[in-house]
Amino acid sequence: MVKGLYTAWSGMVNEMNRLDVITNNLANADTNGYKKEGATAESFKERLALKIKDSSELTMGAKALGGIHMGVKIGETYTDYTQGSFKVTDNKCDFAIDGDGFFGISFTDKAGNTSVKYTRDGAFVISTDGYLRTKDGDFVLNQNGAQTGNPNENNYIRLDPNLDFTVDKQGFVYQNEQVVGQIGLVDFENYDFLSKYGENMYDLVEGGQVIASNANIEQGCIEASNVQVVDEMVTMITIARAYESNQKLIQTFDTMLDKAVNQVGKV
Repeated sequence: MVKGLYTAWSGMVNEMNRLDVITNNLANADTNGYKKEGATAESFKERLALKIKDSSELTMGAKALGGIHMGVKIGETYTDYTQGSFKVTDNKCDFAIDGDGFFGISFTDKAGNTSVKYTRDGAFVISTDGYLRTKDGDFVLNQNGAQTGNPNENNYIRLDPNLDFTVDKQGFVYQNEQVVGQIGLVDFENYDFLSKYGENMYDLVEGGQVIASNANIEQGCIEASNVQVVDEMVTMITIARAYESNQKLIQTFDTMLDKAVNQVGKV
C-alpha cells in the first residue's frame, strides 16, 4: 500500500516535469527560430531491465528483472529541430534557413568573454559602422568564422551602410554587384552535441563536429518557432488530468491507511 504512494508521487513529479517543458514551449511560441522541447519517461520494458550501478531511482530489492520499482522514472528532455514556418518580412536584414543549418554568431557575455554560438534566428541589423549584427548587438560571422569556430574581428561581416545590398541563397552578400562577404552557415554531424544557450542559441560541446550545410538562405524572411500552440495546449490538458489522477490516488491511499491504523488496528 505504501508503495502505491510512491508510485503516485513519482507520477506527479513526472507530470510536473512535462508541464514545465510545455509551458516553456508556449512562452517561446513567438521566439524566432525557437525549437520546441519534449520530455520523456522510461518505458515499461526498460523499467524491468537490469540496471547496473544505477542509484538514481527508488527500488525495493535487487535492480534486476522482477524487482519492485517505486514508479515512473523521468527520462531525457529532447529538442525537436524540425524547421518552423517562414514569415515574410521584406526586410533585407532578415534571413531564414531553408534546410538543416545554423548561423554562426560571435557572442560576448556580460563578463566580456567571447565565444561562438549558433542560431536559427536570422533577424539581423546593420550597425552605423556597417557590421551585420544580431538585435542584441553580437556580430554575425562569415563562413570561415562559423566553420572554424573563430569569433575574432577578421571574421565579421562588414558592409557599406549607405549602399543597398542583396544576399543569394548561398549566403554571398553583394554590393555594387561585388561580393563583400558570405554569411556563415554550418551544420553538425550529430545534434546530440548541441547544448541550448538562452532561448534560441546553441553551444557546440566537446566532441561535436561542424560540417558543411546544404541549406539555402532566404532573404526577407524569418523562421518562426516550430511550436504548435494548439497541440501544446491539448498536451497540457492531458498532463493536468494525469496529475489529478495521481493526486486522487494519493488521497485514496491516505484514506485506506487511516482506516487501517485507526479502525482495523483496534480489532
